[in-house]
Amino acid sequence: MADIRPFRALRYDFDRYDGDLSAVIAPPYDVLDQADKDALLAKDPHNIVAVDLPFIPPKQAGPAKVYADAQATLADWQVQGVLLREARPALYRYDQTFEDEGKSHTRHQFIARVRLQEFSDVVVVPHEQTFGGPKEDRLALTKATRCNVSPVFGLYTDPDNAVGKAFAPAAKARPDATARLDGVLNELWVVTDEAIIDQVHQHLAPKKIYIADGHHRYGTALNYRRFLEETGGAPLPQDHPANYVMLVLASMDDPGCIIQGYCRVLVGNDVSAAALTSAWAEGVAEASEAEANLIVYDGASQAETCLKFTNRAALGTLAAERSPAWRQLDVAYLHHYLIDKLTVEKLGRAPEIRYVRSVAEARQLAEDQGGVAVLPKPTPMAQLRDVGEAGELMPQKSTFFYPKLATGLTINPLAEQ
Repeated sequence: MADIRPFRALRYDFDRYDGDLSAVIAPPYDVLDQADKDALLAKDPHNIVAVDLPFIPPKQAGPAKVYADAQATLADWQVQGVLLREARPALYRYDQTFEDEGKSHTRHQFIARVRLQEFSDVVVVPHEQTFGGPKEDRLALTKATRCNVSPVFGLYTDPDNAVGKAFAPAAKARPDATARLDGVLNELWVVTDEAIIDQVHQHLAPKKIYIADGHHRYGTALNYRRFLEETGGAPLPQDHPANYVMLVLASMDDPGCIIQGYCRVLVGNDVSAAALTSAWAEGVAEASEAEANLIVYDGASQAETCLKFTNRAALGTLAAERSPAWRQLDVAYLHHYLIDKLTVEKLGRAPEIRYVRSVAEARQLAEDQGGVAVLPKPTPMAQLRDVGEAGELMPQKSTFFYPKLATGLTINPLAEQ
């Protein structure tokens, strides 16, 4: 069962910033480079990026000094009163309001501690593969700061909006803090009402948590707990804070919880849309935009072709060991069948694949590189759930949850008081 708990967050002093944290929050560490970090620190030297991104790029562990400096910065901000510790355990109601395809949406969510569980327990469920390097960086930072500086993003099912209704009384008040970042309005309420906390805990106890984003951070939390147990020579006490990890939790059924897709750009060896669609002939057919599973855009001719999948049964043979849920993924069909099998068989090689977020960026890259932009539809929320429950991991870059969570609204201390 999922164990959702309030916690005494380490957070910015709202009064110091007149309730506006725009200058001190940041995007997730793994989308930032040195120029981004410099720009954020130019807005305010106390921006959370000074702690959360000590080494660039964070694809492997950096020198020990950068993590020690991050810890020193975190401690200094507490001495200065920039950061303070919440007086009482709280859940943090967290709304993000944003625009998508010209429409305004609000994703309703909250921040909590969640008891760590191994993926094999099938209570906290991953949906994509992770790699070792970023976990090394995150583990080094966690060891130094003894904190979760940035949250994992998790999803749960709630068709009746029971959790949203439980939080409703708290959300009627003005938010305790707001922040604007990259066109997204972030609003935060500190919820210490024990009746609300108890309702939320009870509603989510029988649920599974599906990791939407932050697999590296969750894996790091597991590794940090193992590190403490190995160095201490015994399992941690049940209520030790390192038995928990900070999550932002949103309902899969919230209309504001939107999955966007990743675009692929295939480049190299004079790849063209005509060559690809010819190679894929036994697996695709031209279709209207409404029927299409994906669109291919030829960078050289700037021509666009809509394609639908016509041989889904092929994955039953090619990926017989996979679950039916995995074999229904459009990205599985694209990579495992169209690219890995048909492209290699017909063209003698697999193209280089580059992943980009926006359709406009994909088209431009295809034009610049003389390649082909492949634009699949976003993965439906139900498929993410079904694949996770089947114990499967989706192909790389199957989902993009927009907007990204802000870092810096809350920090979760992992040391016993």
